[in-house]
Amino acid sequence: MDKIRVSIVGATGYSGKELIRILLKHPYIKLIHLVSTSYVGQNINEVYPEFKAQLDKELSDLDLNKIKEDSDLVFTALPHTISLNIVPELLSQRKIKVIDLSADFRLKDADNYYNWYQKEHSTESRELLKEAVYGLPELYKDKIKTSPLVANPGCYPTSAILGLAPLLAYHLAEPKGIIIDAKSGTSGAGRKLSLGLHFPECNENFKAYKCLMHNHIPEIEQELSQLYNGYQGKKKESQYQEIIISFTPHLLPISRGILSTCYLNLVKDYDIGEILSFYKDFYHNSPFVRIFNPPDLPEIRFVQLTNYCDIGFAKDKRAGVIKVISALDNLTKGASGQAVQNMNIMYGLPEDTGLN
Repeated sequence: MDKIRVSIVGATGYSGKELIRILLKHPYIKLIHLVSTSYVGQNINEVYPEFKAQLDKELSDLDLNKIKEDSDLVFTALPHTISLNIVPELLSQRKIKVIDLSADFRLKDADNYYNWYQKEHSTESRELLKEAVYGLPELYKDKIKTSPLVANPGCYPTSAILGLAPLLAYHLAEPKGIIIDAKSGTSGAGRKLSLGLHFPECNENFKAYKCLMHNHIPEIEQELSQLYNGYQGKKKESQYQEIIISFTPHLLPISRGILSTCYLNLVKDYDIGEILSFYKDFYHNSPFVRIFNPPDLPEIRFVQLTNYCDIGFAKDKRAGVIKVISALDNLTKGASGQAVQNMNIMYGLPEDTGLN
């Protein structure tokens, strides 16, 4: 097949850098435009010397007309609320496809988006919400195949949703009282300077943050509710059960990785072997989900620099609770690796192309 002409808007952030790292190994990709308004005119291998002898390309300013003319697919790796004004213009002539790594098209309710991000959707971006597909391949692969716009999931949501999906889709656990206790490396906050991410603040430290209003909460609740109510639209609206979670993120003194521990009440006393079989059945066609046989549990070091999401669980019979532990690399399966996985699906390639 002809090579897919790919441009990256936001090429020098951590997600942009990770996209470049992965796409350099992809056999069907040709990198066209690398956009970074902060480093216009510099070579990407000057900003990131690890790309020396691998990629010689000048960083350019944002020229949407040129990008549309030269590209088949565009990754928008921008801060939240910025893509709202860029993606509608990129898709205005329907000649290209877009994978957006921000939260701007993940929430289906524009009013809910405003509540959490304090930014109004435009008329054009509201229209795109109707056709944007939430880019979690393990749930929406068929829709991703034909969509012009994929909203790449957040890192915490990917970890939590994949960890909990079988329990809620198969109604093995109660939809109320779900607790998600998650920990992330510091790269999850992006490359911008921040006192809270300064090395002396993070090193030899461990802290919770945004424990009431983290902006990944509505994304997790949207998808878990959809799963519980039949993510293929099986339940009637009158029976709809909205899921509300208690979510607490923590900052680990490491660069990359997420580990989420989720607590749910089982609806009955399932045997641990039964639960394992439900998980393996749910993910039987998901090459990047690895299910651990109890009592083995995932660890961050197992997934760093990979596109895997590892899932394990332990049944606390005394408390009547199941504890689900999921781990992934927040920059790979939690961002850029998943974006490339989505691109592969959109172009009919094996999901793991360029990712193993």
